[in-house]
Amino acid sequence: MIAIVDYGVGNLKSVKNAALFLGHETHITDSVSKIKKADKIIFPGVGHFGRAVTELKKRRLFELLKSRIADGVSFLGICLGMQILFEESQEAAGVKGLGVIKGKVKRFNCGALAVPHMGWNRVKIKDKRLKIKNSGIFKGVKDKSFFYFVHTYYCQPKEKEVVSAFTDYGTEFACAVSKKNIWAVQFHIEKSQALGLKVFDNFLKLP
Repeated sequence: MIAIVDYGVGNLKSVKNAALFLGHETHITDSVSKIKKADKIIFPGVGHFGRAVTELKKRRLFELLKSRIADGVSFLGICLGMQILFEESQEAAGVKGLGVIKGKVKRFNCGALAVPHMGWNRVKIKDKRLKIKNSGIFKGVKDKSFFYFVHTYYCQPKEKEVVSAFTDYGTEFACAVSKKNIWAVQFHIEKSQALGLKVFDNFLKLP
């Protein structure tokens, strides 16, 4: 069973519809019992880091997600769903994220560039600094393809080996990470047309 985590906000139906278009049945849920049984978990995200953590704890999902990830369940984080994997965010001082990826989430300081970073931007998936072979969710995607972004904060991992793609917006930042059974992207796959669907399909077809 593929679970889409319902924490009260987020573009849940868009992600569900994208999965259905690709031929995969998913369940939008905040049920502890269903998420315990899921063999894949998707965390789509829009909204505020601190409020998302509060809602996850309120629904008894915060520690459960950490446990399921530790158990080896395939996890896909999208936008805020990527940021929540980290230890902390400047968006919510003092609030701890899941912490399954070491590092923090920082606010853009881009000078003349508009914040939030919104629109299409290139994703670099072939770079000598990248230690991950991009045969997973980026399989079949050309280097420097365009994906759709909407975000004010970006992830800064401590472990450079988890970075699987970069994007530049005033500063170069990690726009995708991968660690064991965890995959996460800052861009919105459900808004990134054919290539977004390709990335999503790659994840859904992972064993």
